[in-house]
Amino acid sequence: MPRLAAGALLLAVVTGCTTRRFAEPTREQILEAILPSSVQVVLERDGTRFRSASGVVIAARPSAQGSECFVLTSGHTVNRLSGLEEIYVLFDRHRGAGTKVPATVLAERETDRLDLALLRAQTARCVAARPGLRPTALGEAIWVIAFPWGRNMTLVSGIVSQINPDGPGDKGLPPKLMVDASVSYGASGGGVYEMRTGSLIGLVEGYGTARVTLGDATSPRYISVPVPGETYVIPLASIRQFLDEAGYAGLLGGAARGQTARR
Repeated sequence: MPRLAAGALLLAVVTGCTTRRFAEPTREQILEAILPSSVQVVLERDGTRFRSASGVVIAARPSAQGSECFVLTSGHTVNRLSGLEEIYVLFDRHRGAGTKVPATVLAERETDRLDLALLRAQTARCVAARPGLRPTALGEAIWVIAFPWGRNMTLVSGIVSQINPDGPGDKGLPPKLMVDASVSYGASGGGVYEMRTGSLIGLVEGYGTARVTLGDATSPRYISVPVPGETYVIPLASIRQFLDEAGYAGLLGGAARGQTARR
């Protein structure tokens, strides 16, 4: 009996250690890991800001200036520029005003199917997001980190509410995602992270809008407002296609290329 009791005690100790060793990270640990990878992208002309968006650091490489930092954002943010504008990335925005670093555009695309741009900046403040290693599932709990209206960092939660099947003419393209986390202007390019692990599953592409009528019948005016809970996301598979075609394959590491999955 004493031997059995000792064996049971040893098993309990080993099991307890194993449980602690493989325990999932806490909410605080996940946020501490993902917040630095979320950045703000701003465009200036003659020293005055005229456009802003959100972005995600996807890779860092050593350089003489500290790190060569690669940032993804929305394509429409940097498309159709005259060449007189300055592009900056603000790092460490989760700590306040952040660190402002000049950036250059390496690749950009704005089409009906894809809206992405790849930027490069030199800074020692470079913390890359970790890409997801498994297919995204319907109902997956997520966080969206963005800078609505060009202001402070905002963290909102939600779930993957829709995984679009292939539509006409979409054969061979990764299915897009929709999440029910509400965003607004300036959130395009923001990171969408799996809540359980902190892994990056995509970037905010845009959001649904509704037209609201103002004024009276004789002189109506219209404005478009975001539809709550209708946020469209560019999945990792589409991001990898963009990077591959732009000549930057491998920036997202060796994460799985599998299609999204349904539970």
